[in-house]
Amino acid sequence: MEQKSKIKIIANNRKARHDYTISDSYEAGIVLKGSEVKSVREGKVNLKDSYARFIKGELWLIGMHISAYNKATMEPHDPERPRKLLLHRQELHKLFRKVEEKGVTLVPLKLYLKGHLIKVEIGLAQGKHKYDKRAAIAERDQKREMQRQDKYSY
Repeated sequence: MEQKSKIKIIANNRKARHDYTISDSYEAGIVLKGSEVKSVREGKVNLKDSYARFIKGELWLIGMHISAYNKATMEPHDPERPRKLLLHRQELHKLFRKVEEKGVTLVPLKLYLKGHLIKVEIGLAQGKHKYDKRAAIAERDQKREMQRQDKYSY
C-alpha cells in the first residue's frame, strides 16, 4: 500500500491570489544551497513580489527572499538570488507556450515540504483589474456577514 507523503506548508503567497486570477497550478522542485534549505525549514521565506521566468529554456524563480541561516559556517547565500525550478520537459514546453500569450505570467503560490523534499506550487496567472479586486473583496465580506448571521440565528 502506497503511503501519502506528509505536506507541511512553509510559506503562502496570499497577495498572488488577490492580484491575479490563477487558471492552473503546477508542482515544481527547486534547487537550493544547504544553508537555504536550513532557512526554509525554519520558515524564513517570503514569496511576496516573486515570479517565475524562462531564461535560456530553463524556468527560474526570481525575487523570492530566503533569509540567511544564522548558524551557517560557510559564506552566507544571497537572499534574493534567482533559483532554478525543476519540472518535466513536457510541462516546461507547455508552460512556455502559455506564458508567450499576452498578460500571462507564472507566480509562486506556496512553498512546502513534501516528505523531505522542498516544493513550490506555481500558478499560471493573469492580472486582475482594480474593479475585479474590489468585487472579490465585496464578495468575501458578504460571505463573512452571512456566516455571522447564520451563527447567531437559532
